Amino acid sequence: MNRRHFFTQTALGAATAAQAQIAIPDVSEPAPLVITPPVVMAPRTDGVEIVWGIARHARGWVELKRDGEVRRIGGTGYGFSTQGDKALRVRLEGLTAGTKHTYRIVTEAMDEPAAREESAWREFRTLDAAAAQTRFAVWNDTHVNNATISQLDAKTPTGVDFLLWNGDICNDWHKDETLVPTLLHPAGTDFTAQRPLHFVWGNHDLRGAYGYRLPDYVAAPEGRSYYAFRSGPVAFVCLNTGEDKADDHPSFKGRVACEPLRREQAAWLRSHVLKTPELRDAPYRVVFCHIPLRWTDENVEGRTYDSFSGRSRDVWHDALVEWGAQLIVSGHMHEHAWMEGTKERPYAQLVGGGPKPETATFMEGEADRDRLRFIVRDLSGAVLHQRDFNPLATI
Repeated sequence: MNRRHFFTQTALGAATAAQAQIAIPDVSEPAPLVITPPVVMAPRTDGVEIVWGIARHARGWVELKRDGEVRRIGGTGYGFSTQGDKALRVRLEGLTAGTKHTYRIVTEAMDEPAAREESAWREFRTLDAAAAQTRFAVWNDTHVNNATISQLDAKTPTGVDFLLWNGDICNDWHKDETLVPTLLHPAGTDFTAQRPLHFVWGNHDLRGAYGYRLPDYVAAPEGRSYYAFRSGPVAFVCLNTGEDKADDHPSFKGRVACEPLRREQAAWLRSHVLKTPELRDAPYRVVFCHIPLRWTDENVEGRTYDSFSGRSRDVWHDALVEWGAQLIVSGHMHEHAWMEGTKERPYAQLVGGGPKPETATFMEGEADRDRLRFIVRDLSGAVLHQRDFNPLATI
């Protein structure tokens, strides 16, 4: 026999025998339709918004279970079912404050192959503005560092009233396909399973050709990137400090318009925050914004980016002082810091750490009738800062 022919036949025979021993996957099984856990966002006293990622064109709804009855929620004001090709969003309204609610998501493909997927039954709790106390947690500047995000998810307390992600969840949005996994399934975690999410926009969250798509996936209580809410004795104001450079900076290529947004928020502080009793008269008053309004060194000479948002402070400061803001909580600088209030800047400034595990931090907050306490911890759990605030008004 030809030697080359012998080895060829032998190899083919061996390969055939080997294949007989290997289980060949069933390629006819369709890929999963739902690709992220349901993310509970924008908690309010009367509801939440639930967002989840999908692999292809699908419709979906939320089933809410109470007293053995199941209510189906979904659809748009234009007569369409809730549908999309990358993510689905359903807003829940009219719920009871401070109450646990049981739900699941249901998703059906809108094209072939047919598919229907139901999540397990899950729970969330609505906020309660009249509660005697509140507990919450804060992250910032994760920048798609999966090692940090995994540890934050594991070590941050669960069962809190909300988790606030204080900006720079990404580095940029240069690829459309990065939005869903970064926002809805960071580091593969089910991070809102026991912590409904509030999101504050950071400067990097505006960056890249697809930054304008962020509102498609990030829910906010009132459909804007700035908002205010009450949880227990604390009023929280969440502001968008925008970019850390001027709008006309060449790197933005005309994609941002932060100056008009800052002025809009200044007017809203006066028309809404200063005039809404549950915000105006709250015992404690806290501001979340990504870029600090103060920094340890405000000398701007030689800096190519803002270490503090002077552009924001210039238009917000007077209203925040009039409101009685006690604390500004920020990130951005990738190093934790604490600054006491001064006569000129009466609000204190607290800043969280950076994206690497060795610089990352998380914050825990709790308030009752006697005090508001903020604790900043590193990923080992060590306390870096602990600050208490007295109430400005009685509960």
